[in-house]
Amino acid sequence: VDDMVLLAKISEDAIVENLKKRFMDDFIFTYIGPVLISVNPFKQMPYFTDREIELYQGAVIENPPHIYALTDNMYRNMLIDGENQCVIISGESGAGKTVAAKYIMGYISKVSGGGEKVQHVKDIILQSNPLLEAFGNAKTVRNNNSSRFGKYFEIQFSRGGEPDGGKISNFLLEKSRVVNQNECERNFHIYYQLLAGASQEQRQNLGIMSPDYYFYLNQTDTYQVEGTDDRSDFHETMNAMQVIGIRGEDQQLVLQIVAGILHLGNIGFREEGNYARVENPDSLAFPAYLLGVDQERLNEKVTSRKMDSKWGGRSESITVTLNVEQAAYTRDALAKGLYARVFDFLVEAINRAMQKPYEEYSVGVLDIYGFEIFQKNGFEQFCINFVNEKLQQIFIELTLKAEQEEYVQEGIKWTQIQYFNNKVVCDLIENKLNPPGIMSVLDDVCATMHATGEGADQTLLQKLQAAVGTHEHFNSWSSGFIIHHYAGKVGGVPQNRHLHPKTAPSSHQKQANDLVNTLMKCTPHYIRCIKPNETKKPRDWEERQVEYLGEAEIPKPLWGSVTAISPRSYAILTPETWPAWRGDERQGVQHLLRSVNMDPDQYQMGRSKVFVKNPESLFLLEEMRERKFDGFARVIQKAWRRHVAVRKYEQMREEAASILYNSKERRRNSINRNFVGDYLGMEERPELRQFLAKRERIDFADSVTNRRFKPIKRDFILTPKCFYLIGREKVKKGPEKGQIKEVLKKKVELQAVSGVSLSTRQDDFFILHESHADNFLESMFKTELISLLCKRFEELTRAKLPLAFKDTLQFRVKKEGWGGGGTRSVTFVRGQGDVAALKAGGKTLTVSIGDGLPRNAKVRRGSGVGTSRDPARAAPGGCRNGAPPFPRGDGQGQRDTYRMPQKQPRGPPAAAPPARSSGHQPRARPPSEHNMDFLNVPDQGVAGAGAALSSGRPGPAPKPQPKAERPRCRALYQYLGQDVDELSFNEGEVIDILLEDASGWWKGRLHGREGLFPGNYVQKI
Repeated sequence: VDDMVLLAKISEDAIVENLKKRFMDDFIFTYIGPVLISVNPFKQMPYFTDREIELYQGAVIENPPHIYALTDNMYRNMLIDGENQCVIISGESGAGKTVAAKYIMGYISKVSGGGEKVQHVKDIILQSNPLLEAFGNAKTVRNNNSSRFGKYFEIQFSRGGEPDGGKISNFLLEKSRVVNQNECERNFHIYYQLLAGASQEQRQNLGIMSPDYYFYLNQTDTYQVEGTDDRSDFHETMNAMQVIGIRGEDQQLVLQIVAGILHLGNIGFREEGNYARVENPDSLAFPAYLLGVDQERLNEKVTSRKMDSKWGGRSESITVTLNVEQAAYTRDALAKGLYARVFDFLVEAINRAMQKPYEEYSVGVLDIYGFEIFQKNGFEQFCINFVNEKLQQIFIELTLKAEQEEYVQEGIKWTQIQYFNNKVVCDLIENKLNPPGIMSVLDDVCATMHATGEGADQTLLQKLQAAVGTHEHFNSWSSGFIIHHYAGKVGGVPQNRHLHPKTAPSSHQKQANDLVNTLMKCTPHYIRCIKPNETKKPRDWEERQVEYLGEAEIPKPLWGSVTAISPRSYAILTPETWPAWRGDERQGVQHLLRSVNMDPDQYQMGRSKVFVKNPESLFLLEEMRERKFDGFARVIQKAWRRHVAVRKYEQMREEAASILYNSKERRRNSINRNFVGDYLGMEERPELRQFLAKRERIDFADSVTNRRFKPIKRDFILTPKCFYLIGREKVKKGPEKGQIKEVLKKKVELQAVSGVSLSTRQDDFFILHESHADNFLESMFKTELISLLCKRFEELTRAKLPLAFKDTLQFRVKKEGWGGGGTRSVTFVRGQGDVAALKAGGKTLTVSIGDGLPRNAKVRRGSGVGTSRDPARAAPGGCRNGAPPFPRGDGQGQRDTYRMPQKQPRGPPAAAPPARSSGHQPRARPPSEHNMDFLNVPDQGVAGAGAALSSGRPGPAPKPQPKAERPRCRALYQYLGQDVDELSFNEGEVIDILLEDASGWWKGRLHGREGLFPGNYVQKI
């Protein structure tokens, strides 16, 4: 499930199993109440593109869980509520916390606007990442790019939501890494970047050697990281310094100190009479030069220290010479101190570049390492775990505890749910008095033992035992102590050589409390990052417990989830609440719940809210509301699509008409009809599609008459690059002998078409000219066909297709067949009526036809496409099966078709039937019937009823139907309803007529179903 509070049973096993299933299906984000769980996929995922950024803007609810959803929610809450926001990202090393923080900052940078100043701030925000990663991240056993410091990044915004400032707070930098690393780990990235990317001049000035030369780098014999280019990263780090505004000379000083620390580590010591001496005095020269101090002064610093002593009212300064162990510790302390100062300088430089004189809104991102439990845990692990304990306390205060307090305030019945409140652990660590906490005891020991150092470990353990030895979350033994954190038991082993300055414990405690105070002033959001394996490989899931992250605690109080239900939010569900409930709001909510038949035991009415017991009950409300919204959305979509279709059809007709304008007379039934394109139903015609490429798009498909004085039916298919002529032949051999099969007669690339010839009269003939032979064709949809042909020809050739309009046309034929090869002529003369009369003589064909609409007749916008069907809705003037409208009734229809196209009903599938008067006059014969030779050519495969009509043959005689009480009609053609309120039927079916409307749309009943249908598709019986 997307949100694990919806799991049927909440347990650690159920949570882990759900996360595993989603992880294996590449869904790395999952909600659990207010918390976003992020599982490290150890590979690049495809859903962090600009498309997702656009998708999640203002559309969080309807999309799957995503870090962009949480970020968008934060950003919009900040603007709408006027409250500062923060996100706490926690999890173990290698779980993906730093990457999550990058995605948050990247999303905000993309969706927020701004000018030049805002863009500058955005650049600094984004460029601060590689800079701080270089100096604050390192390869560890568990993570190749582990953040070894805590970071709270505030992005500050104007009232309009534009990022115009920022501030970084850093804490708990792992300074010990500078001088010592665990097996298979590296020092901070910057050292390896400098060694790999320094220029020749820098190498000489800074004394750059290979990594194995430096003691601070060669202890683990680990120098390379798979997938990391240190040289390239060095240039990115230097570029980041430039963007942030660090001056060139300051950049050089930073590199000098970094290199100086490396050389400082190569100072070794030997013992002379219990005192330390520098093993090789020459090793002092280069670090002293790089750090800008005197060589002898550096020697004194690392081999001795000054101590102040007070006796009576006098104070005296004494120089104490150190032993080898103390000298090495002093050297390392100097290196760590220098590195920490450099890191603080870089953070301050970033803050200076983004500083803003006053604060308005902000979004804070906390990226901190999670609980650390090692074999040996020192002071740094103690501090890290203390901060995490404080963060867990925030989480409990602001989510779990607040949830149950609301139940009490609202006065509903509920069962007390037990969860671990870790305030007791926080008090154990930070209490000032009665009893003093561990931090206070540490402060005391550091203050009293710092001068001597001897016996500090034992003193600390004794004082801890005296102060908190009886605490239920504390245990001690001879060489250490254990704290029972909410994440588990962590053992601490104090070591004298790591005894910290007397201000260290209190300063770390102050940092942690300042951070907590900052977070408490914001509206918090949570991301828990999980590392699924130790192999760092994708799709590898190791069974791991999530108890230490506290996920199993989250759903407990939320399982009786609170939902604010009001008559306003669900008003759409009932007529009584829409558009507004007029009455007591409490009664309105109860009315809504009854309207969806929710069981009374599934909810409780609080003082200001209704509390829903199970998620399924809430789903019922949401589903009912979604159905209502969906229904209304469909109505709007339908109206919009119809509007768009009207515009599209009008544009297509106008483009087509412009081709023939002032050149050719038009038929009354064609000038305002809709364009359909596919009149053969190619989606259901595999026998025709077999000749086309697999995904070839079809622009036009219809049956045409191929004329060389002897008419032959062909299926004409136009695609963006070719046209096809498909015929039928009888199989002469084999198992299918005697059967009629489709045959590809011709495939012509559109570039090979040299022109098109037409007459100036209203006939349907046209000639497609090619290099070797021409095609003399007849199609009642010639205007649509030729307009599409011209459009595709121009797209392919960047030239206009030549069109010729003359009343004497010539075309070339191949030598095979009737009359041999050569040239044929077609002459068009004025005749009578709208049906062409053909007369052949020798190699000349004469076509006589009456006058059509004037050559300058124009398409009328709004004609022929949808208005409604019942008195409130005019009928569409055509149909997807290819119908021009046709006249009805008293013979006035043809004139109406041209003058009043908005009154036309939808036309039948393939050809316009002649008018039916009250006297049932015989049908006029279409041109093909003047010569019956075409019957010798098989026409199976032509598009069903539509093709039969286009060839002039009527459908099969209808079967006699019993006389019905109400009026009935028989379908002349198949009709497929295009809307939910339309009636579909097949040719020959008998329909009960319920209503005959003047608009041309009738209402009828068939097979127990009622609906609308075009009256010109049927004949009354």
